[in-house]
Amino acid sequence: MASIKIVRRKNKERKDGTAPLALRISENYKTNYKFTGHYVLEKDWDKVVGRVKRTHPNFKKLNNFLMKKLTEANDIYFDTKVENITPKQVKQKLKGPGGSKSFFTVAAERIQSKYDRGTFSVAKPELSILYNLEEFLNLKMSLSKNANIKAIKERRKERISKARKTEYSFEDGIDHFKKNKKLKFRDINEAFLGRFKTFCSVYLNQKTRTITNQLIFIRTLFNIAIKDGIVSSKFYPFAGKKEKIHIGSGNKIGLTIQEVEKIEALKLKKNTSIWDTHNVWLISFYFAGIRISDVVKLRWTDFKDNRLYYIMNKNEKPLSLKVPEKAAAILKFYKNNQSENNGYVFPFLKEVNSKDKEDIFVKTRNATRLFNKYLKKIAKQCDIDKNLSNHIARHSFGNIAGDRIHPLMLQKLYRHSDLKTTLNYQANFINRDADDALDSVVNF
Repeated sequence: MASIKIVRRKNKERKDGTAPLALRISENYKTNYKFTGHYVLEKDWDKVVGRVKRTHPNFKKLNNFLMKKLTEANDIYFDTKVENITPKQVKQKLKGPGGSKSFFTVAAERIQSKYDRGTFSVAKPELSILYNLEEFLNLKMSLSKNANIKAIKERRKERISKARKTEYSFEDGIDHFKKNKKLKFRDINEAFLGRFKTFCSVYLNQKTRTITNQLIFIRTLFNIAIKDGIVSSKFYPFAGKKEKIHIGSGNKIGLTIQEVEKIEALKLKKNTSIWDTHNVWLISFYFAGIRISDVVKLRWTDFKDNRLYYIMNKNEKPLSLKVPEKAAAILKFYKNNQSENNGYVFPFLKEVNSKDKEDIFVKTRNATRLFNKYLKKIAKQCDIDKNLSNHIARHSFGNIAGDRIHPLMLQKLYRHSDLKTTLNYQANFINRDADDALDSVVNF
């Protein structure tokens, strides 16, 4: 049973001896406080009955106000239309349906949580979205498009420069948005989202998928805010026929067997960055398209009895795979450098602090950026006109697998949670039926 009463927060007493009055909402050892905005001295407060004493000059008016707030809280909590409402949700509803916390504050709290848990691959892109939203809100229509674009780029360049000089940290960015009260949830409607999409396209030169990812983030924040009672569901801009988020699959293009063979046959100078990049990409391909960022973090302790025991960083799913002969031949080159590489198979994390998750993330990200540079050179040397990138190793495995491997086995190899995901992914590479149908009409 919930307990709702008015209390004087003595631990927040001010220098003049007054302390704030607040609604205390408690249930199942969870307590939230909603401050009323009024302060009283201890001598003027009856803590037993939760009322202001007659010694206070405005005791009647103040007690009527407190009774109204107490009744309002009880009505919200015991409203039969609201099921399983929590003390936190009651507190938020008392602040009004339009949203008490700003969008930026809720977003910054989520990002802080991701950052504290070490999920940097999520936290850092989400903080970038907040900067994009801030730029959108601060857009000066009195300036030309080019002038605005130049100013946005300069501000971003300044942030990066300060970060490199350790003058501005990631947590400084989180704190900045925690204090930003400029954007309320109720302000984000269909018109707002339409203008934001245009801004991302015109001023940030973003592609459709990048813009979609930002809309998904905004939608996620709305769902969190509605669940926590921060904003009413009537302000949800993605409901019904409102803003629809369409995720296009795009064209996933993989290499052919012949193109992979060209990469395998390429002769490069040993112990160079391009040689390491070549080997990392092939290892990714040989193990059914393990993400390049995960290949970089492979340790020799991950290999036992000629098998790779692999946990995918994206969804933390474990998998055991036999080490193919081609992969073993590459791994053999690095075997003697175990201690030199700090226990890692490849040299890119040899100077990393293995206990610092953020250091691992940063050095891994820097390595994958380097790979894309060298993969372009490898593609040129192999006379491959496709965009040879980190992720194309996964697409190449899917392309060569085609419909020859059962979908359930591919689901296991890809580490997909849902078979439907595997079928949709593999559909990009199964063209035989469509090709035969086309030939039957054209080549009559």
